[in-house]
Amino acid sequence: MNKRTTSQNNGLNLKRVFKVWLMQHAQACIYSIGQIFKSPVNSLLTTAVVGISLALPSGFYLLLDNCQRVAAGWDNSTQISLFLKLNIDEERALSLADEIRLFEGIASVDYISRDVALEEYRQKSGFGDAISALQENPLPSILLIHPRIRSLSSQDSEKLMQQLRALPEVDTAQFDRQWIQRLFAIIDIVQHVVIILSILLAIAVLLIVGNTIRLAIYNRRTEIEVNKLFGATEAFIQRPFLYSGLFHGIGGGLIAWCLLSLSLLMLKAPVLRLAELYSSDFSLHGLSYTGLLLLIATGASLGLVGSWVSVQRHIKAIEPN
Repeated sequence: MNKRTTSQNNGLNLKRVFKVWLMQHAQACIYSIGQIFKSPVNSLLTTAVVGISLALPSGFYLLLDNCQRVAAGWDNSTQISLFLKLNIDEERALSLADEIRLFEGIASVDYISRDVALEEYRQKSGFGDAISALQENPLPSILLIHPRIRSLSSQDSEKLMQQLRALPEVDTAQFDRQWIQRLFAIIDIVQHVVIILSILLAIAVLLIVGNTIRLAIYNRRTEIEVNKLFGATEAFIQRPFLYSGLFHGIGGGLIAWCLLSLSLLMLKAPVLRLAELYSSDFSLHGLSYTGLLLLIATGASLGLVGSWVSVQRHIKAIEPN
């Protein structure tokens, strides 16, 4: 019975401690909200600066993501065209295609026969009548080779082209990949720029929130000294400031989302007009729900860390006289 009574008492004590802990956090949360509404202009300015700092790297991320969506199918559009000699029959051409598929760095190989090439040229060239007057087909068979662009370096691609040109069945080989290489190189540079910019602006958010909390601590210095005289713990004193930093970060994340949404709305129509000129159905993609939650969580984390660093440094330095 004693053990059972002791365990029940321990359980009740834990519940009381948990309730007290929740009440303290609720009081600190409400108190910090009240302090924010006491000086709405300063709080709004701080939150807006945090929002702009979060919106800049997020905007670059969206720009990069949309560029990658545009270029997603361009790996397959870049190809090597092998024009076979006229005396190569279909059986040998198909056999050659199977051999090339085994080469390193090759994604796929498509075969276009002479008859198919002639028919396609007749339909697209607008010289159907003139082509029909030809007594024999002047076009060669073609092998369209799709390389794995990202897996091929410049040396590997040059080696592959020499290997393909050396095949006895090949008359000429054409490969234009310089533009796609430049595009992917630019995208890689932008990725690194976004990472560097994100780190710098994250530090800026920490400094902004930290400085805001520092000013709040100095404005309430007398209150902190009185609380310490009455035996308040460091956690009790720090808690409202931590909630203030958290709310500034969450508000900054929401403002960043609003700025991004407004920017995408303004760019939507011009991008659609440009896509129509290129016969594309591309449209701008905004932040997903996961991206929105990540943005808010990032703002909240930075706000909480910035306020924590500030209170650890400045509140501990305040001692009652």
